[in-house]
Amino acid sequence: MDRIADVRVSRTLLCALYALIAVFALAATWHQNLTYIGSNPLTGTVQFWRETLATPASVSIMVDIFLLGVAVVVWMVIEARRLGIGYVWVYVVLGYLVAISVSVPLFLIARERRLAAPGSSPENTSLTRADLIGLLLFALPALVLSFWSLVH
Repeated sequence: MDRIADVRVSRTLLCALYALIAVFALAATWHQNLTYIGSNPLTGTVQFWRETLATPASVSIMVDIFLLGVAVVVWMVIEARRLGIGYVWVYVVLGYLVAISVSVPLFLIARERRLAAPGSSPENTSLTRADLIGLLLFALPALVLSFWSLVH
């Protein structure tokens, strides 16, 4: 089979791309969030979630994003333990507080840096009890939203 182009992407270029995605995601999501929430964060946040769950279309998108988030977080925690990447739960919390579209590219940068480190070799994947509890707590809202969407 003929190859039109054999393009190899360096880890540095990949990290730059991930950083660009994270910065763009931060600007795009928070521009909308701050515009929506306005001058009253409490009522703006409550109204935001009401409207997010207002129609079957918006619920479908939320269920999809939340369940994708669960799958991604499970992978991130397992990958972090396998490669010895520290502070994986900071990325998870950032996903909740800032945006998962920001925290995942940041985790991918950490992953690429770890893979590029001299002598880097994947370690055994063993999750701690705290990891399992954290994964359950992260998945719980997505599961509740998913079940809620099935009965409403």
